[in-house]
Amino acid sequence: MPQIHLEQISKVYHIEKKAIAAIHDINLTIGQGEFVFVTGSSGAGKTTLLQIIAGLTEPTSGRLYFTQRTAAALPKQRKYKSARIGYAPQISQLIRRRTIRENLEMAAMAGRWKRQAAVQARIQKSLQMVGLKGTEDRYPAELSLGECRRVELARAMINSPPILVLDEVTANLDEDTSWDILHLLCEMNRRGTTVIMATHARQFVNLLRKRVITLVDGTVFGDVQKGRYGDVV
Repeated sequence: MPQIHLEQISKVYHIEKKAIAAIHDINLTIGQGEFVFVTGSSGAGKTTLLQIIAGLTEPTSGRLYFTQRTAAALPKQRKYKSARIGYAPQISQLIRRRTIRENLEMAAMAGRWKRQAAVQARIQKSLQMVGLKGTEDRYPAELSLGECRRVELARAMINSPPILVLDEVTANLDEDTSWDILHLLCEMNRRGTTVIMATHARQFVNLLRKRVITLVDGTVFGDVQKGRYGDVV
């Protein structure tokens, strides 16, 4: 399981000839097996930070790399896939014209699962873990928004990645379902999975007392072990 290092990471978007910094000079180390909440108001840079960690977008400047106890650093963006990061986006990326099974098959086959029997077993297991067993042949439009969020989580987990990067995964879920998801994530974390989760869910952050990183205007304003929502020291 890799340790994650961010050194002076910045991301600048150019919109209508204006340069807008989504995040600026971020320095972080996230250890193997940590559970980290990333908090902050809308527009603080949470999604950009998570997308950079997940390898979905490149920083404008700075360096992100992984190290392992027995492996050399992985400094290049193209190496991210070898780190096997599971990512659940804030906005659903499920293909509406494909069934849940077909959506998950694409994710499973992108991993190390090539035999069809193994792929189908992973689909069954991941859907059962998020409480959606039996939805394999339905389409995203037939599910609620909250159920689609759970499918996104199942897709992120399907290849048993050592790192999960989750953007508002409990949004649009009722409180009981959110707690079920968080208990699942805590159990996976207990078994060694690194969990990095952006959230506005104050009550969950306050009760779980994990590491809390707070972003303000694209910079790290607080980084507190066993923190509460809004803690900065």
